[in-house]
Amino acid sequence: MTEVLIAGESLVLLPERALWWPARATLMVADAHIGKGTAFRALGVPVPAGSSDDTLARLAGLLERHAPRRLIFLGDLIHARSAREPGLMQRFAALRRDGCEWMLVRGNHDAHAGVPPELALTVVDEPWADGPFALCHHPAPQPGRYVLAGHVHPAVRIEAGGDRLRLPCFAFGEAVGLLPAFGQFTGHADQTPAPGLRLYACAGERVLAVPHSSARRRSRA
Repeated sequence: MTEVLIAGESLVLLPERALWWPARATLMVADAHIGKGTAFRALGVPVPAGSSDDTLARLAGLLERHAPRRLIFLGDLIHARSAREPGLMQRFAALRRDGCEWMLVRGNHDAHAGVPPELALTVVDEPWADGPFALCHHPAPQPGRYVLAGHVHPAVRIEAGGDRLRLPCFAFGEAVGLLPAFGQFTGHADQTPAPGLRLYACAGERVLAVPHSSARRRSRA
């Protein structure tokens, strides 16, 4: 994990593609897209099963390790209404623990997927003001607050010694910070190194600051 100072607050970047705010005992994840594989298979697309189980297992580990008072989802929690398979939703709801509020900042997928009542979520619209931050799904600047958002699924391409890697990443600009997609089965949008943009790659069990010299310069599709 890596600690960064954003808007005067210490934030911890976790290799599981989540963010820990120690001062508020708050865990944040973006773009979990629970049930995306289920939704694709319902449309006849033969994608492998198990991606949501991996996502839930990582979330369970984070909840056990950090014991947060709040878990905040920055949008796109459930991929689609067809993803709300009863067994999957029951396994998801079983992760809840007393003393931890679950909150969803509504994203574009949440509008049509709906919010499963068994998750007992507090649902808010963006921007949700919390200390110096505006918690959002879409990364639009907000006057007077630093935005923490998802939606983009940021990633960075790294070149070293002839090898090339594409890794999910955190991306912090001057007014907006992006969390990587938490879901296992998601696409990614490459981030282009630029002045004032700090990139941190999720590499296995570590989060690494990415120097501009090792990041491949490529325009986002």
